[in-house]
Amino acid sequence: MTGKKIPSGILIFSLIAALIFLSCTKREERIFQKSTILMDTLVTITAVAPSEKSAESAIDAAFAEIKRLEKLISFWDPESEISAINRNAGIRPVKISPETFELIKESLYISEKTDGAFDATIGPVIKQWDFKKHKKPGPAKLDGALKKVNYRKLRLDKRNSTAYLAEKGMSFDTGGIAKGFAADRAEKVLRARGIKAGLIAIAGDIKGFGKKPDGKGWTVAIRNPRESEGNELLAKIELTDEAVSTSGDYERYFMEGGKRFHHLLDPRTGHPAEGFQSVSVIAPRAVWTDGFSTGTFIMGPEKGKKRLEELGFAGLLVESLEGNKGNLYITDKIKDRVQVLVK
Repeated sequence: MTGKKIPSGILIFSLIAALIFLSCTKREERIFQKSTILMDTLVTITAVAPSEKSAESAIDAAFAEIKRLEKLISFWDPESEISAINRNAGIRPVKISPETFELIKESLYISEKTDGAFDATIGPVIKQWDFKKHKKPGPAKLDGALKKVNYRKLRLDKRNSTAYLAEKGMSFDTGGIAKGFAADRAEKVLRARGIKAGLIAIAGDIKGFGKKPDGKGWTVAIRNPRESEGNELLAKIELTDEAVSTSGDYERYFMEGGKRFHHLLDPRTGHPAEGFQSVSVIAPRAVWTDGFSTGTFIMGPEKGKKRLEELGFAGLLVESLEGNKGNLYITDKIKDRVQVLVK
């Protein structure tokens, strides 16, 4: 193919014009945000995009993905694949989607790494507690439920894409991992739609990726587990391609005889775990931060802190002291990135 020779001056001008256009386009990127109710909680997605239209389209696609996942992995939806697994406990394996298979696989990984402190088969024990009505289970019922808890009896068959609970009465509860899993999936959808930076917040599970237009990461606040001390926030941390999840004894609880009974139940005892007021875990994936924040909380201060460091994860952990006081511990990996807001 032949053509006219382009004068070098015009070529240089064209390159400069292109660079100016690209820099202007980058400067014109703005932050857009949208919220809705999914997974029985508030979901807020923030996206950096050149226009409201492109941001809204990507965010809506991410919401649709979370809604689709919810129908597959909900513990409470009788039509979900998780409910089908639970109904067929001790009867037969259930064919499941790749997404549900991945979720269960991640839950088993977290169970192994926390020595069973995180165990999604805790469903029978959870059903014995009623935190709304402030009711504790009796010893006999609790003992019976505990016998049905054992993540090692949840069997995955990769070749046939099935899941099977080996004993009748067993129940797989996705509550400790589903939101983080959904946040990771939402990020993939946003990236596929051309969003290079954003923040997905599903209740206490938050995933940030890329950087804001000002070149900074995403600042996330961590709640003070004892707001009665006068401070609503405990600390702030900046995330870049990271997730953070917090598990705390203040989320669902009731007081009785001066003792706090909360929803973070130890699968080995069936009772609320002791030793922490809250645990925030920072890691590359939200499915990990979701599960490991719960697992670390249940493991307790000594074992929990050691395991986080062995895994290479970071954490802000509030240990329980006498009375209503707590002791803040921050892993070395993020000490220079955390702004502590309470004394």
